[in-house]
Amino acid sequence: MFKKITLSISLVLLLVQFQSASAQIMWSDGGPDHLWSTVANWSSGNLPTAIDSVSIDAPDNTHCEIQDGITAECETLRLGNAVSTTNLDISGGSLTAVGAYIGVDSSSGHGILNISGGLFSSGALQIGWRGTGTLNMTGGNVELSGNLIVPGLTGTGTVNLNGGTINASDLRLTSDLGLLNITTGTLVLNGDDTETIQTYIDDGLLTAYEGQGTLNVDYDVTNPGKTTLTAIPLLKPNPIDGGSLSPGQVELSWTLPDELVPGMTVTVDVYFTDDLDALENFTDPDAIRIVTNQGVSSVVVQTQPKTRYYWAIDIYYGPGILPVYGPIFSFFTDNQPPTVQFETGLLTTWLTDGTVDVNLDAAVIDDGAGYSVAWSVVSEPNEGTTVIGDTAAEDTVVSLSETGQYVLQLEADDGEYTGSNTITINVFADGCEAAKSLPDFELIPGDINEDCVVDDLDLAILEAHWLEGNALEVKP
Repeated sequence: MFKKITLSISLVLLLVQFQSASAQIMWSDGGPDHLWSTVANWSSGNLPTAIDSVSIDAPDNTHCEIQDGITAECETLRLGNAVSTTNLDISGGSLTAVGAYIGVDSSSGHGILNISGGLFSSGALQIGWRGTGTLNMTGGNVELSGNLIVPGLTGTGTVNLNGGTINASDLRLTSDLGLLNITTGTLVLNGDDTETIQTYIDDGLLTAYEGQGTLNVDYDVTNPGKTTLTAIPLLKPNPIDGGSLSPGQVELSWTLPDELVPGMTVTVDVYFTDDLDALENFTDPDAIRIVTNQGVSSVVVQTQPKTRYYWAIDIYYGPGILPVYGPIFSFFTDNQPPTVQFETGLLTTWLTDGTVDVNLDAAVIDDGAGYSVAWSVVSEPNEGTTVIGDTAAEDTVVSLSETGQYVLQLEADDGEYTGSNTITINVFADGCEAAKSLPDFELIPGDINEDCVVDDLDLAILEAHWLEGNALEVKP
C-alpha cells in the first residue's frame, strides 16, 4: 500500500510538471533589482500567480530575492532548470507553491535555495530532481504539507539545515546522492519516524555538524505526535552555536575530547573572527588564531555590539599528529531584551469586606543602563474594576473587588527591545473557597458542612443524625 501511494504521488507531481511546462513564467533578471516582485524581472511581463509555473534557470549565478514585505506565489517552482547555477534567496516575506523542484533537469545545472528568514510553503519539496539541488537554511520556516525528498530522481541533493525550522510530512533520503546535515536548525516530521531516521543516520545520509555532532531524535516529546530532530556539537561550545548574547567580554568555552592514548594531551587551535570568509577560505590563519596548540578549554574575547562572530576549534590528539578540523560556530552580540520574572505566576486570594489588595513583586533583568516598566490589565472579570497603584513600578499593589480570574502584564522597555510576562490572580469570595481551589486541598475529618472548620455547626449536624442508620437489612 505504501509503495502504491508513493507511486501515485510521484505521478501527480510529474503530471503537474509536464502539463504546465508550456505555460511557464521565466525569470529574466532584467529589472533594476533582483526582486521577485519586480515585473521587469520576468520575461512574460507579469508577476507569477498561484496558477503559474515558474522557472528560474538563467542567467548564470542569478539571485532571485524575496524580502520582507513581498508575498510571492506560484503553482510549481523550478529552480536550476538548465545548465546554469541559479539562486532563490528568501530573507523575509513569503513564497507559496503547490510543488517545488530544486535542481531540475540537467546534471550540469545547479539550483540553490537560500533561506535566512521568512516563510516558504509548498506541497512536496524535492532537492535534486535530475540536476544538482542545494537547500541552505540559516533562518526562517519551511512548511511542507508533503514530503522533503533528497534527491528526487537521478539528481544530487544536499540540505544544510543551519538554522530555522523545516516542518514536513515525511523525510525521504532516497539514495547516497542525498545528504541532510543539521547544525542549529530543527526538522519536524509528522508521526513516529524514529526508526527511519535511525536508518538514515546509520547509512551516513543524515549527519550532525558533518559527523562532529550528535542528533537528538524524539517522538511525541518536543512536538506532540511528531518526530523532532536537533543537533549538538561534540565539543559543546559556549556560547551555543547560533545564539545571541550581550556585547563586551565573552568567554568562549568547550569540552575537550578524551585522550586517544593515555598520557597524550589533547590540545587545540582556536580561531575567532567576524569575517566568515576569512575562516572558510583560511587565507591568513595567523590573523584569526587566538589559541595555538594549547590544552585549554576556554578563552576570553572582546566583542562589539550588533556583530556576528565566527569561531572554530581544531583538535590535536598528540604531537606530530595532524589536527581534526572542527566545524564553524557562530553567535550574535546585541543588546538583549529585558526579562520579567515573578516568584510565582499564579496567586490565590479572597475578598474581605468586598475588596482585596494584592502585592505584586516582580524582578526585571536587563543588560543595559536602564529600562522602564508598565503594568497593564490583560483580562478581568468586570472591565474597569482593577486598580493598579503605580503602573510604572516593578513592585506595586493592585486592588481587586470582584471574584474571578485576573491576568496582569508587566512590560519592560530598555529603549530598543521589550520583554514582558503575565501573572494570574484568582479571587474567591472567602478563604475557604480559595483553599478549596488549590490542588492539594483536603477536607478536615469532621468538617461535615465543608466550611473549612470543625465547629459547633458540624456537631449540631452530627447530633441531629445521631444513631440514624441506612444499612440494608435481611428481610425475614
